[in-house]
Amino acid sequence: MTQRTGRAVRITEPGTLELTDTVVADPGPGEALVQVAYCGICGSDREVFAGTRPAEFVSYPLVPGHEWSGTVAAVGPGVPDGIVGRKVVGQGIRTAEGTPASVEGDTDGWPQEYAETGFTLPGGWSTWLTLPARYLHLLRDDADLRAAAGIEPAACVAEAVLLADVAPGAKVAVVGAGTLGLLAVQLLAGLGAEVTVVHHNDERRELAATCGAAHYTGDASTLDATFDAVIEAAGVPGIARTSVRLARRGGRVVLTGIPGTDADDLSALELVSRNVHVLTVFGAPTRAWAYAVRAFSAGILDPTPLITHEFDLADAQGALDELAARRGALKVLLKP
Repeated sequence: MTQRTGRAVRITEPGTLELTDTVVADPGPGEALVQVAYCGICGSDREVFAGTRPAEFVSYPLVPGHEWSGTVAAVGPGVPDGIVGRKVVGQGIRTAEGTPASVEGDTDGWPQEYAETGFTLPGGWSTWLTLPARYLHLLRDDADLRAAAGIEPAACVAEAVLLADVAPGAKVAVVGAGTLGLLAVQLLAGLGAEVTVVHHNDERRELAATCGAAHYTGDASTLDATFDAVIEAAGVPGIARTSVRLARRGGRVVLTGIPGTDADDLSALELVSRNVHVLTVFGAPTRAWAYAVRAFSAGILDPTPLITHEFDLADAQGALDELAARRGALKVLLKP
């Protein structure tokens, strides 16, 4: 048995972080042990720290971190030795093994009790991460692991892009120019879509253009019923209704944000009378992960321009504070 030491950040309860020394055992049957290179922080991690994430989607104490990249250090019985040393990313949501939904990687095929890396299971704010090897996605040997930490959020919007069923030349609106929105722009531009970014201020205009956006506006009211497809990636109250109004008759709207209480509900009359098709994304199934990894390997997807800050694992509190300060931080990475 090999003992490996490292560090991990644990949220013991809402508002309380601790940096701990860790010792990890060899992976068990069907498992892989990954040495984490980078791990991103997203809004849901801030919710975990603040204690505002719904209770059924978090379990304290926990090691957060679901946007990770790393290298396979060891594998357990039943896992091919050939993946040791390979660069990887990995799915976080657990599906019910052996069911058709599990084979498809469909997030609707969860076991009865929700389980996900970084929320109910140990995550990537750690030197080491053990998980079932069937959730790993192999990267090219020359992959940039710093950029690869952005594949997890890209997989979520990759599912939105797949659901939007976009054809080359289609007019698509992306609502929100945060990490998810800008990664969606890259994927849509890679498909040959004409992308318009709708964002509440002008601060992301240049970055949106870098990601492939053809147009950018802060005034959605001038664009009603314009787009073949709309991908919502803002997650603020009222934004679902705004997104629906951007779609033409028969258009598709894919919602990815979770706005909390939303008094401005969608109107059934508006949906039916305009024949707008509304779909939703919660997490990324295997097909979306595979799509995001292929786009990353092909250079279509590049999270690098979105990375604004890096912090050592020991300064996880500083990383959270930087995001909360809203001084322009976009994608913040921790380095275990």
